[in-house]
Amino acid sequence: MTTKNALVVRGGWDGHQPIQATELFIPHLEAHGYEVRIEESPKVYADAEYMATVDLVMQCMTMSTIEKDEFEGLRTAVENGTGLAGWHGGIADSYRNTSDYLHLIGGQFACHPGRHPDERTGEQSDNYVPYTVTMLPAAANHPITEGIGDFDLVTEQYWVLADDYIDVLATTTQKVRAWDPWHREVTSPAIWTREWGAGRIFVCTPGHRVEVLEDPNVRTIIERGLLWASR
Repeated sequence: MTTKNALVVRGGWDGHQPIQATELFIPHLEAHGYEVRIEESPKVYADAEYMATVDLVMQCMTMSTIEKDEFEGLRTAVENGTGLAGWHGGIADSYRNTSDYLHLIGGQFACHPGRHPDERTGEQSDNYVPYTVTMLPAAANHPITEGIGDFDLVTEQYWVLADDYIDVLATTTQKVRAWDPWHREVTSPAIWTREWGAGRIFVCTPGHRVEVLEDPNVRTIIERGLLWASR
């Protein structure tokens, strides 16, 4: 088996458990012939010589910042064929102050409407709501989602701002509740891909914590998405 190179870049907000979450998928990559390197910041993206050897970047970096040369290194690698994949805030809520990164990913976390204000306790669970991940017709024959039907979760439901250059495989719909200021349901992409130059990008918005990543549907989709995005 030919060895491939996977780069794991993790960090940012601890609430998304970047270490535990990425450790969940590293054995999957190793089992598929990847040599895995782990970095705790995006500084490695600026190493053009190394990035040219990377087949897949698995990023779990919520918020944080990225320097110009680091971002340009990441974008160049993707344009040249390096895959970029991730879940939840680790890819869709990274580097908020860098608009070019948002352009690269194609969809950005906006909010996760939570429980009724009277039910909130100040814990992360204030933002956990029951919702459905709805598969689109394109998902039926896609290697990431084939054989997976609609499924339900109780976790953060991402409201995403996105462009139409993403290829959406699944959506989720924000309901209208008595205490919400919006007046009609809003559907956001929940799972999407994007082709950028010679590279592929994969995003799955479910994945707030390890227990969500361990949901059989979520875990299967991410495992497949990592392999699909790879060079």
